[in-house]
Amino acid sequence: MYSVGIAYLLWLLSGFGALGFHRFYLGKIPTGILWMCTGGLGMLGSIYDFFTMSGQVHEANIRRAFYEGTAHSFDKRLWRNINDGEARIVREKETVERTLLRLAKENKGVLTASELALAANISIEDAKRNLDTLVSKGFAELRIRKSGTLVYTIPDLMDRDGPLEDF
Repeated sequence: MYSVGIAYLLWLLSGFGALGFHRFYLGKIPTGILWMCTGGLGMLGSIYDFFTMSGQVHEANIRRAFYEGTAHSFDKRLWRNINDGEARIVREKETVERTLLRLAKENKGVLTASELALAANISIEDAKRNLDTLVSKGFAELRIRKSGTLVYTIPDLMDRDGPLEDF
């Protein structure tokens, strides 16, 4: 495990971060070389490192645990290896189909194109196209409520005990 104290000590010994020893210690080799060649980016990067050192050490510890396979408490699907040599936690974007099914389940099998568009962050036209595709494949049905609202129903997710009087 990396230590915040050692990282600050290396920062101090490398001319207040200008030579980037702390970056080499934390496994940030490319930026360590950059710091060494530019004097810590003209000391601006060194000052930045001074204020963010504990977060950098925490991130390096997580990255190390992940690479060693000891990060059992972390879902590895949430990790992405970024080209700058640092690993960050990134949530995978939910697919439109998964959003549609989750929303339909929450609404007991009934949803509208505008609800899907809002939840999936897509246009209403795209939401309608996705729902119409489900209808054409036989996974959903298009119904009209007494109020005149078009709703899509997914029978597999509908509340079997609930009546459909409002259709």
